[in-house]
Amino acid sequence: MKAFDEFQRQSHSRGRGRSAEEAGVAWLEHQGFRILERNVSTPAGEIDAVALEHDTLCFVEIKARASAACGPAIAAVPARKRRRLGRAAALFLAARPFEGPCRFDVLAMDREDDGWRFTLLRNAFEL
Repeated sequence: MKAFDEFQRQSHSRGRGRSAEEAGVAWLEHQGFRILERNVSTPAGEIDAVALEHDTLCFVEIKARASAACGPAIAAVPARKRRRLGRAAALFLAARPFEGPCRFDVLAMDREDDGWRFTLLRNAFEL
């Protein structure tokens, strides 16, 4: 509940996004992901987190929803956003070559009575 309380205290969406990302990254680390970089900015867009799960490089988009009014968080990665993430990942890999497998994951965070419900979609989409 503490992470969600921090999210609620933020007065603007950028602060809420940052707070949610903190909670999301902590959850990923608890699941065994090794976070390599966060908030990777490229001319094509931003990647919330780049992580390793075993030998796989994961480009992770983190989405949070405080209520179901706009639908579940998992639905907040439309085709346009996926294309942008793909271009950003390509630029990331051009600057930092990686020889192993890569994938796109989406970590959805939806409000529950006692805090966040985390849903991780591994290999959420392909480009």
